[in-house]
Amino acid sequence: MKQFAAFVRKEFYHILRDRRTMLILIGMPIVQIILFGFAISTEVKNVRTVVLVTSADADTRYVVDRLDASEYFSVKYIVHSIEEVDALFRQGKAELAVVFPPDLPRQRFDAESIQLIADAIDPNQAVTRGAYAGAVLAAAQRELRMISGSAPVQTGGLRIVSKLLYNPQMKSAYNFVPGVMGLILMLICAMMTSISIVREKETGTMEVLLVSPVSPLFVILSKAVPYLVLSLFNLATILLLSVFVLDVPVAGSLTALLGVSLLFIFVSLALGLLISCITRTQVAAMLASGMVLLIPTILLSGLIFPIESMPVILQAFSCIIPARWYIELVRKLMIEGVPFAYVWQETLVLVCMAVLLIGITARLFKNRLE
Repeated sequence: MKQFAAFVRKEFYHILRDRRTMLILIGMPIVQIILFGFAISTEVKNVRTVVLVTSADADTRYVVDRLDASEYFSVKYIVHSIEEVDALFRQGKAELAVVFPPDLPRQRFDAESIQLIADAIDPNQAVTRGAYAGAVLAAAQRELRMISGSAPVQTGGLRIVSKLLYNPQMKSAYNFVPGVMGLILMLICAMMTSISIVREKETGTMEVLLVSPVSPLFVILSKAVPYLVLSLFNLATILLLSVFVLDVPVAGSLTALLGVSLLFIFVSLALGLLISCITRTQVAAMLASGMVLLIPTILLSGLIFPIESMPVILQAFSCIIPARWYIELVRKLMIEGVPFAYVWQETLVLVCMAVLLIGITARLFKNRLE
C-alpha cells in the first residue's frame, strides 16, 4: 500500500508541475461553464429595431417609448419612409421594423394594423421577435385605452401584420448553411495546417528547413498552398450542394462571395499555421485547433445563438473570432443579396486578421530558425 501511495503522490507531483495539464484540468471547465452558461441563450434581447412613423402624435410616441423601454428591443432608428427601412436592413443595421399607420388616434387604436417586418434568415428568431413585439404593442394598446378611459376591446383588438424578409418560406437551410460554411472551412483549414510544421519537427526533417536558403515567410506560404487548393475544392462542393440540393440561392454577387470565402480560407490557414508554430506535437496541435476553435466558433460566432443576446463581454470577445465576420458576410451576400459596398467593414476585419496572423506566424517561425 505504501508503494501504491508513493506512485499516486508522484503522479500528483507530475500533474501539479505541468502548467499545461493544470490549465486543461482546471481552467478549461471554468471557461466552458461560463461560455455555455452565458452564450447559450434562445432569449430575445437587444433586437435592433427601426420604427417607421408618418405622424408624431402622442399615442405613437408613447408606443415607441414603450417598445424601446423593453429589454427585448432597442429602437436604433426612427424613419419616415419604407426606403429607409429597406436600406437599414440591407446594411445589417436592423433586425426588426415596426411600421405604424399614418394616423393612430387613441380612440381607434384597436382598429389599426401595425406591420412588423423581420429579418427571417433565422426563421425561429424572426417568429420569436415578432411574437415578443406583438406582446409589447398589445400591452401598450391596453395602457393607452386605460389612460383614455375607453372600454376594453371585446373583439378584434390590435392587428399585427407580419412580413418576413429574405426567407418568406421560413426554410431553416437559409440560416444554417452560412454558419456551417464558416464552421467547416475554419475547422478543416485550421486543423489541416496546424500539424504541418509540427510534423516536420516530430519526423526530424526540420533540419532541412533550418539550412534552406528560403525565407521563413515563403516556407510558411508553401505549406499553406496545398491546403488552400483543397479548401477551394471544399468550398465549391459546399456551394454546389447548398444551391442544387438544399435550394439555397446565391442572391448576391457570386464573385464577391467567392472572394470573401477565399479571404476567410486564408485567415483559417494562417491560424492553423500559428497553432502549428506554438505547439510541439501533432496531438497538441490537433487538440488546440479542435478545442480552442470548435467551441468559440459554435457558441460565439452567431452560428446558433444570436450575439445580441449575449453579455457585453462575450459580444466583445466574439469580435476576435474570424467565423463571426465570415458568417455575417455570407448571410448578407448569399441570402440578402446586398452589394459589396455594404460589407466592406467585415471584409476589412478579415484582411487585418490575415495580415496579423501571417506576421505573428512568420516572426515565431523565424525565431525558431535562429
